[in-house]
Amino acid sequence: MNLLLDTCTFLWIAADAEDLSEHARELFLDTENEVYLSAVSAWEISVKNAIGKLPLPTSPDMFVPFQRERHGIAALPLDEIAALQLPKLPALHKDPFDRMLICQAIAAGLVILTPDEQISRYPVRCVW
Repeated sequence: MNLLLDTCTFLWIAADAEDLSEHARELFLDTENEVYLSAVSAWEISVKNAIGKLPLPTSPDMFVPFQRERHGIAALPLDEIAALQLPKLPALHKDPFDRMLICQAIAAGLVILTPDEQISRYPVRCVW
């Protein structure tokens, strides 16, 4: 399975937080699965850190790549094909970061690892 981490999922993995469901943890740790973190999540982390909503132990440009590599998570760039999925989405979710993750999952056939029930309202597979 090719998994795309929701931003909160990535942060919970980095912190080894209890918020991560047992099933999500098992899927993440399963070496048969490819796991990706989107550039959109790096952008979200950077924005939220800059406005004081997401304190980090180091700057986002150090934190994100370090945690990604530490946990064997591949980087997923945002490409034109994924970005152009946006006008096709119904306006069910207001979060622009989540909407772009949905676009990437649709374009690349990825499963989103997320607890966000709003995301599951879109034509994309979600697991938690």
